[in-house]
Amino acid sequence: MKREIVQTKDGSTTIYLADWNESYHSKHGAIQEAYHVFIKNGLTYITNARKSSTNPDEPLTILEIGFGTGLNAFISYIEAIQSPQKINYVGIEAFPIPLQEVVQMNYAEQINPTYLSVFKQLHDCAWEQKVLIDPNFLLTKRKMFFQDIKEEGIYDLIYFDAFGFRVQPELWSEAIFKAMYMALKPQGVLVTYACRTSIKNAMLKAGFSVEKLPGAPGKREMLRAIKNV
Repeated sequence: MKREIVQTKDGSTTIYLADWNESYHSKHGAIQEAYHVFIKNGLTYITNARKSSTNPDEPLTILEIGFGTGLNAFISYIEAIQSPQKINYVGIEAFPIPLQEVVQMNYAEQINPTYLSVFKQLHDCAWEQKVLIDPNFLLTKRKMFFQDIKEEGIYDLIYFDAFGFRVQPELWSEAIFKAMYMALKPQGVLVTYACRTSIKNAMLKAGFSVEKLPGAPGKREMLRAIKNV
C-alpha cells in the first residue's frame, strides 16, 4: 500500500494511505485533533472526575487502540509530566510504522523540541515490555490485533483511534466495543474522533452510555462513551 508523509492544516505531519484515501490523523490538523479528542475530552475529563475519588493519586491507566505515529502517547506523556499525573499507558498496534516514517513526524518540533528525544524513545523502546519513560509515564507497546484484546476491568480510559469506518468497518463493531467495555474499569471512559450513527448504536448495544460532543476542527461531532456501572 502506497504511503506518503503529508502536512496537515495545523502544520503537523501525518501518514496518508493513497490506496484507501485515508490518513492516520485529520487533514485539518493532526496535533489539534489529538488534543481536542483525546486530551480535552478524554484525559482531562477523567482526571477531573477522579479528583473526588478515594484514590485520586493512583496511576491513570490508558489503552490506546492504534498506537500508530505515537502522537497520542507523546502528548499524554507531556500531560503526565506537567500535571503531574502518573499514567500507565498501553498502546496496541498490529502494524508498527517504519523508522523512516517515524523520523519524519514533526510533533516534537511543533509542540516542544525539548521532548524530541522522548518522542524517539517512545518508538525505539522494546515491544511487549513495560518501559519507564519517566517516573510519571510507564509505556507498554503490544503488537496485536484489536480483536484479540481480552482484558477485564483494567483501564480508566481508552483512546479509540482506529482507521475510519469507511475503510475498516469491522473495527467499529458491537463485538469490538463489548471488548472495550469489558477492558474498562467501572466509570471508565472511551473517546473517539468518530460520530457515525452505526458506531454510536454499536457502543450502546455493548452497554455504554454515549454522548455526542463538538468535534475537532473540520469535524462536527465526536463521541464519548462511559461504562456506567
